[in-house]
Amino acid sequence: MARPEEFGFMSGYAHANGVRLHYARTGTAADGRLPLMLLHGWPEFWLTWRKLMPLLSQEFDLIAPDLRGFGRSDKPSFGPSRQQTPDVMAADILGLADALGLKRFGLVGHDVGAMVMQSIARAAPVRVAGLFFFNCPYPGIGQRWYAPDHIEQVWYQNFHQLPWAAQLIGSSRDACCLYLRHFLTRWSASPNAFREDIQRWVDNFMQPGNLQGGFNWYLSVHETRMAIARGELPLPPPIPLPTHVLWGRYDPVLKVEWTDRIPEFFPNAKVEVCENAGHFVHYEAPEEAAAAIRSAFRPRGPGKSTDENRPSAQQV
Repeated sequence: MARPEEFGFMSGYAHANGVRLHYARTGTAADGRLPLMLLHGWPEFWLTWRKLMPLLSQEFDLIAPDLRGFGRSDKPSFGPSRQQTPDVMAADILGLADALGLKRFGLVGHDVGAMVMQSIARAAPVRVAGLFFFNCPYPGIGQRWYAPDHIEQVWYQNFHQLPWAAQLIGSSRDACCLYLRHFLTRWSASPNAFREDIQRWVDNFMQPGNLQGGFNWYLSVHETRMAIARGELPLPPPIPLPTHVLWGRYDPVLKVEWTDRIPEFFPNAKVEVCENAGHFVHYEAPEEAAAAIRSAFRPRGPGKSTDENRPSAQQV
Protein backbone atom coordinates (compact mmCIF):
# COMPACT_ATOMS: atom_id res chain seq x y z
CA MET A 1 0.00 0.00 0.00
CA ALA A 2 1.49 3.35 -1.06
CA ARG A 3 3.00 5.49 1.68
CA PRO A 4 3.51 9.26 1.51
CA GLU A 5 7.23 8.85 2.22
CA GLU A 6 7.65 7.10 -1.15
CA PHE A 7 6.86 10.41 -2.84
CA GLY A 8 8.82 12.69 -0.53
CA PHE A 9 5.88 13.66 1.69
CA MET A 10 5.49 13.33 5.42
CA SER A 11 2.93 10.93 6.87
CA GLY A 12 1.02 11.61 10.05
CA TYR A 13 -1.97 10.65 12.14
CA ALA A 14 -4.20 12.79 14.31
CA HIS A 15 -7.23 12.11 16.50
CA ALA A 16 -10.20 14.21 15.45
CA ASN A 17 -13.94 13.94 16.17
CA GLY A 18 -13.56 10.46 17.62
CA VAL A 19 -11.54 8.95 14.75
CA ARG A 20 -7.88 8.65 13.86
CA LEU A 21 -7.20 10.34 10.53
CA HIS A 22 -4.19 9.69 8.35
CA TYR A 23 -2.73 12.49 6.24
CA ALA A 24 0.11 13.20 3.85
CA ARG A 25 1.84 16.56 4.28
CA THR A 26 4.52 18.55 2.49
CA GLY A 27 5.66 20.78 5.35
CA THR A 28 4.45 22.83 8.29
CA ALA A 29 2.86 26.22 8.73
CA ALA A 30 5.72 27.42 10.92
CA ASP A 31 7.10 29.77 8.27
CA GLY A 32 3.78 31.42 7.45
CA ARG A 33 2.75 29.38 4.42
CA LEU A 34 -1.00 29.19 4.10
CA PRO A 35 -2.20 25.65 4.91
CA LEU A 36 -4.37 24.02 2.26
CA MET A 37 -6.49 20.98 3.08
CA LEU A 38 -6.82 18.76 0.00
CA LEU A 39 -10.03 16.69 0.20
CA HIS A 40 -10.40 13.75 -2.16
CA GLY A 41 -13.44 12.13 -3.73
CA TRP A 42 -14.42 8.56 -4.62
CA PRO A 43 -12.77 6.29 -5.72
CA GLU A 44 -9.78 8.07 -4.22
CA PHE A 45 -7.58 8.55 -1.18
CA TRP A 46 -4.61 10.81 -0.36
CA LEU A 47 -2.56 9.49 -3.31
CA THR A 48 -4.82 11.28 -5.79
CA TRP A 49 -2.93 14.50 -4.91
CA ARG A 50 0.59 13.14 -5.44
CA LYS A 51 1.13 14.89 -8.80
CA LEU A 52 -0.22 18.23 -7.59
CA MET A 53 1.53 18.46 -4.23
CA PRO A 54 5.14 18.82 -5.45
CA LEU A 55 4.09 21.72 -7.69
CA LEU A 56 2.79 23.75 -4.73
CA SER A 57 4.95 22.57 -1.84
CA GLN A 58 7.21 25.64 -1.88
CA GLU A 59 4.26 28.01 -1.58
CA PHE A 60 1.74 26.26 0.66
CA ASP A 61 1.57 23.89 3.62
CA LEU A 62 -0.30 21.04 1.94
CA ILE A 63 -2.26 18.52 3.98
CA ALA A 64 -4.00 15.65 2.19
CA PRO A 65 -6.05 13.54 4.61
CA ASP A 66 -7.72 10.24 4.00
CA LEU A 67 -11.34 10.96 4.79
CA ARG A 68 -13.10 8.83 7.39
CA GLY A 69 -13.59 5.33 5.97
CA PHE A 70 -10.90 5.78 3.31
CA GLY A 71 -7.22 4.92 3.02
CA ARG A 72 -5.38 4.61 6.32
CA SER A 73 -7.96 6.55 8.31
CA ASP A 74 -10.29 4.87 10.79
CA LYS A 75 -13.33 2.91 9.70
CA PRO A 76 -15.84 3.35 12.55
CA SER A 77 -17.88 0.59 10.92
CA PHE A 78 -16.55 -2.25 8.76
CA GLY A 79 -20.12 -2.98 7.70
CA PRO A 80 -22.75 -0.82 5.99
CA SER A 81 -23.27 2.48 7.82
CA ARG A 82 -25.17 5.72 7.28
CA GLN A 83 -23.00 7.72 9.71
CA GLN A 84 -20.55 9.09 7.13
CA THR A 85 -22.37 12.30 6.23
CA PRO A 86 -20.84 15.56 4.95
CA ASP A 87 -21.42 17.19 8.34
CA VAL A 88 -19.65 14.36 10.20
CA MET A 89 -16.71 14.51 7.81
CA ALA A 90 -16.63 18.30 8.12
CA ALA A 91 -16.29 17.92 11.88
CA ASP A 92 -13.45 15.47 11.24
CA ILE A 93 -11.53 17.99 9.13
CA LEU A 94 -12.10 20.82 11.58
CA GLY A 95 -10.86 18.50 14.32
CA LEU A 96 -7.80 17.67 12.23
CA ALA A 97 -7.10 21.38 11.81
CA ASP A 98 -7.34 21.80 15.58
CA ALA A 99 -4.99 18.87 16.16
CA LEU A 100 -2.45 20.43 13.77
CA GLY A 101 -2.79 23.88 15.36
CA LEU A 102 -4.31 25.50 12.26
CA LYS A 103 -6.55 28.48 12.93
CA ARG A 104 -7.25 29.30 9.30
CA PHE A 105 -6.74 27.34 6.11
CA GLY A 106 -7.84 27.05 2.51
CA LEU A 107 -9.89 24.17 1.20
CA VAL A 108 -9.24 22.39 -2.10
CA GLY A 109 -11.25 19.40 -3.27
CA HIS A 110 -13.83 17.80 -5.50
CA ASP A 111 -16.55 15.15 -5.57
CA VAL A 112 -17.03 13.84 -1.99
CA GLY A 113 -14.48 16.35 -0.73
CA ALA A 114 -16.38 19.23 -2.35
CA MET A 115 -19.51 18.35 -0.42
CA VAL A 116 -17.51 18.16 2.81
CA MET A 117 -15.99 21.55 1.99
CA GLN A 118 -19.43 23.11 1.75
CA SER A 119 -20.34 21.76 5.18
CA ILE A 120 -17.11 23.18 6.62
CA ALA A 121 -17.77 26.56 5.01
CA ARG A 122 -21.22 26.73 6.60
CA ALA A 123 -20.08 25.47 10.01
CA ALA A 124 -16.90 27.56 10.40
CA PRO A 125 -16.62 30.26 7.71
CA VAL A 126 -14.17 32.40 9.70
CA ARG A 127 -11.62 29.59 9.57
CA VAL A 128 -11.74 29.18 5.79
CA ALA A 129 -9.40 31.34 3.72
CA GLY A 130 -11.16 30.33 0.52
CA LEU A 131 -12.67 27.48 -1.44
CA PHE A 132 -11.17 25.86 -4.51
CA PHE A 133 -13.40 23.33 -6.21
CA PHE A 134 -12.63 20.95 -8.97
CA ASN A 135 -15.73 19.25 -10.41
CA CYS A 136 -18.20 19.93 -7.64
CA PRO A 137 -21.57 18.48 -6.60
CA TYR A 138 -23.60 21.47 -5.38
CA PRO A 139 -27.29 22.29 -4.92
CA GLY A 140 -27.62 23.99 -8.31
CA ILE A 141 -27.31 20.65 -10.10
CA GLY A 142 -30.66 19.69 -8.63
CA GLN A 143 -32.75 17.08 -10.40
CA ARG A 144 -30.39 16.99 -13.35
CA TRP A 145 -28.53 14.24 -11.47
CA TYR A 146 -31.43 11.93 -12.29
CA ALA A 147 -32.47 13.16 -15.73
CA PRO A 148 -33.21 10.38 -18.26
CA ASP A 149 -30.04 11.17 -20.23
CA HIS A 150 -27.88 11.04 -17.09
CA ILE A 151 -29.30 8.18 -15.03
CA GLU A 152 -26.97 5.67 -16.69
CA GLN A 153 -24.00 7.60 -15.30
CA VAL A 154 -25.02 7.32 -11.63
CA TRP A 155 -26.00 3.65 -11.36
CA TYR A 156 -23.06 3.01 -9.02
CA GLN A 157 -24.61 5.24 -6.34
CA ASN A 158 -27.37 2.68 -5.85
CA PHE A 159 -25.12 -0.34 -6.34
CA HIS A 160 -22.82 0.84 -3.53
CA GLN A 161 -25.73 0.65 -1.10
CA LEU A 162 -26.26 -3.08 -1.56
CA PRO A 163 -25.11 -4.91 1.58
CA TRP A 164 -22.95 -7.32 -0.45
CA ALA A 165 -21.44 -4.82 -2.90
CA ALA A 166 -18.09 -4.49 -1.12
CA GLN A 167 -17.83 -8.24 -0.68
CA LEU A 168 -18.43 -8.76 -4.40
CA ILE A 169 -15.96 -6.13 -5.61
CA GLY A 170 -13.39 -7.24 -3.04
CA SER A 171 -13.80 -10.94 -3.83
CA SER A 172 -10.52 -10.88 -5.75
CA ARG A 173 -7.82 -8.46 -6.77
CA ASP A 174 -8.88 -8.85 -10.38
CA ALA A 175 -12.49 -7.95 -9.57
CA CYS A 176 -11.40 -4.87 -7.63
CA CYS A 177 -9.06 -3.78 -10.42
CA LEU A 178 -11.74 -4.23 -13.07
CA TYR A 179 -14.22 -2.14 -11.06
CA LEU A 180 -11.86 0.71 -10.20
CA ARG A 181 -10.40 0.81 -13.70
CA HIS A 182 -13.89 1.38 -15.10
CA PHE A 183 -14.28 4.67 -13.22
CA LEU A 184 -10.69 5.87 -13.45
CA THR A 185 -10.72 5.44 -17.23
CA ARG A 186 -14.31 6.34 -18.07
CA TRP A 187 -14.27 9.51 -15.98
CA SER A 188 -10.89 10.72 -17.29
CA ALA A 189 -10.21 12.54 -20.55
CA SER A 190 -7.57 9.92 -21.40
CA PRO A 191 -8.14 6.21 -20.79
CA ASN A 192 -4.49 5.93 -19.76
CA ALA A 193 -4.59 8.67 -17.13
CA PHE A 194 -4.18 6.33 -14.14
CA ARG A 195 -2.14 3.60 -15.82
CA GLU A 196 0.96 4.13 -13.68
CA ASP A 197 -1.03 4.12 -10.42
CA ILE A 198 -3.86 1.64 -10.98
CA GLN A 199 -2.16 -1.10 -8.96
CA ARG A 200 -1.62 1.32 -6.07
CA TRP A 201 -5.36 2.08 -6.20
CA VAL A 202 -6.14 -1.63 -6.03
CA ASP A 203 -3.66 -2.09 -3.15
CA ASN A 204 -5.51 0.61 -1.24
CA PHE A 205 -9.05 -0.57 -1.82
CA MET A 206 -8.20 -4.19 -1.11
CA GLN A 207 -7.23 -3.23 2.43
CA PRO A 208 -9.82 -4.32 5.05
CA GLY A 209 -12.76 -1.95 5.20
CA ASN A 210 -11.71 0.41 2.42
CA LEU A 211 -14.29 -0.62 -0.17
CA GLN A 212 -17.12 -0.54 2.35
CA GLY A 213 -15.73 2.68 3.82
CA GLY A 214 -16.13 4.39 0.47
CA PHE A 215 -19.51 2.81 -0.19
CA ASN A 216 -20.79 4.08 3.17
CA TRP A 217 -20.64 7.60 1.78
CA TYR A 218 -23.43 6.69 -0.64
CA LEU A 219 -25.49 5.10 2.11
CA SER A 220 -25.04 8.21 4.24
CA VAL A 221 -26.19 10.71 1.59
CA HIS A 222 -28.97 8.55 0.14
CA GLU A 223 -31.85 10.40 1.80
CA THR A 224 -30.48 13.74 0.63
CA ARG A 225 -30.11 12.41 -2.91
CA MET A 226 -33.68 11.14 -2.91
CA ALA A 227 -34.95 14.51 -1.70
CA ILE A 228 -33.07 16.11 -4.59
CA ALA A 229 -34.57 13.63 -7.05
CA ARG A 230 -38.08 14.44 -5.76
CA GLY A 231 -37.42 18.19 -5.82
CA GLU A 232 -38.06 18.39 -2.08
CA LEU A 233 -34.68 19.55 -0.77
CA PRO A 234 -34.76 23.18 0.42
CA LEU A 235 -32.05 25.27 -1.20
CA PRO A 236 -29.38 26.45 1.26
CA PRO A 237 -28.28 30.08 1.47
CA PRO A 238 -25.31 31.13 -0.67
CA ILE A 239 -21.75 30.69 0.62
CA PRO A 240 -20.07 34.11 0.24
CA LEU A 241 -16.46 32.97 0.74
CA PRO A 242 -13.92 33.60 -2.04
CA THR A 243 -14.36 30.66 -4.39
CA HIS A 244 -12.54 29.39 -7.46
CA VAL A 245 -13.82 26.56 -9.67
CA LEU A 246 -11.80 24.63 -12.26
CA TRP A 247 -14.03 22.09 -14.01
CA GLY A 248 -12.85 19.36 -16.36
CA ARG A 249 -14.42 19.58 -19.82
CA TYR A 250 -14.77 15.81 -20.32
CA ASP A 251 -16.30 14.67 -17.04
CA PRO A 252 -19.30 12.43 -17.88
CA VAL A 253 -20.67 12.21 -14.33
CA LEU A 254 -20.32 15.87 -13.25
CA LYS A 255 -21.02 17.68 -16.48
CA VAL A 256 -19.27 20.94 -17.28
CA GLU A 257 -22.56 22.59 -18.27
CA TRP A 258 -23.65 22.20 -14.66
CA THR A 259 -21.43 25.14 -13.75
CA ASP A 260 -24.30 27.38 -14.91
CA ARG A 261 -25.78 28.00 -11.44
CA ILE A 262 -22.58 28.30 -9.41
CA PRO A 263 -22.93 32.10 -9.03
CA GLU A 264 -26.29 31.60 -7.29
CA PHE A 265 -24.72 29.50 -4.55
CA PHE A 266 -21.18 30.95 -4.50
CA PRO A 267 -21.58 34.67 -5.30
CA ASN A 268 -17.83 35.32 -5.08
CA ALA A 269 -16.89 32.51 -7.45
CA LYS A 270 -14.60 32.55 -10.45
CA VAL A 271 -15.34 29.66 -12.83
CA GLU A 272 -12.90 28.24 -15.35
CA VAL A 273 -12.87 25.14 -17.54
CA CYS A 274 -9.92 22.78 -17.90
CA GLU A 275 -9.97 21.76 -21.55
CA ASN A 276 -7.77 18.65 -21.23
CA ALA A 277 -9.25 16.86 -18.22
CA GLY A 278 -12.27 14.93 -17.09
CA HIS A 279 -13.37 14.22 -13.51
CA PHE A 280 -9.91 14.16 -11.92
CA VAL A 281 -8.50 17.56 -12.95
CA HIS A 282 -5.93 17.63 -10.14
CA TYR A 283 -4.49 14.29 -11.31
CA GLU A 284 -5.02 14.59 -15.06
CA ALA A 285 -3.80 18.20 -15.45
CA PRO A 286 -1.71 18.96 -12.35
CA GLU A 287 0.20 21.90 -13.86
CA GLU A 288 -2.99 23.72 -14.81
CA ALA A 289 -4.55 22.86 -11.48
CA ALA A 290 -1.51 24.17 -9.58
CA ALA A 291 -1.49 27.43 -11.54
CA ALA A 292 -5.17 28.01 -10.77
CA ILE A 293 -4.70 27.26 -7.05
CA ARG A 294 -1.70 29.56 -6.95
CA SER A 295 -3.75 32.35 -8.48
CA ALA A 296 -6.73 31.74 -6.20
CA PHE A 297 -4.86 31.83 -2.90
CA ARG A 298 -2.05 34.31 -3.72
CA PRO A 299 0.46 32.54 -1.45
CA ARG A 300 2.80 34.18 0.99
CA GLY A 301 6.42 33.19 0.57
CA PRO A 302 8.58 31.41 3.14
CA GLY A 303 9.59 33.54 6.06
CA LYS A 304 6.51 35.79 5.91
CA SER A 305 5.03 34.43 9.08
CA THR A 306 1.71 35.54 10.53
CA ASP A 307 -0.17 34.89 13.75
CA GLU A 308 -2.93 32.98 11.98
CA ASN A 309 -1.24 29.60 12.30
CA ARG A 310 1.27 28.49 14.88
CA PRO A 311 3.66 25.59 14.25
CA SER A 312 1.78 22.34 13.89
CA ALA A 313 1.39 19.85 16.66
CA GLN A 314 3.84 16.99 16.77
CA GLN A 315 2.84 14.13 14.53
CA VAL A 316 1.78 10.95 16.26
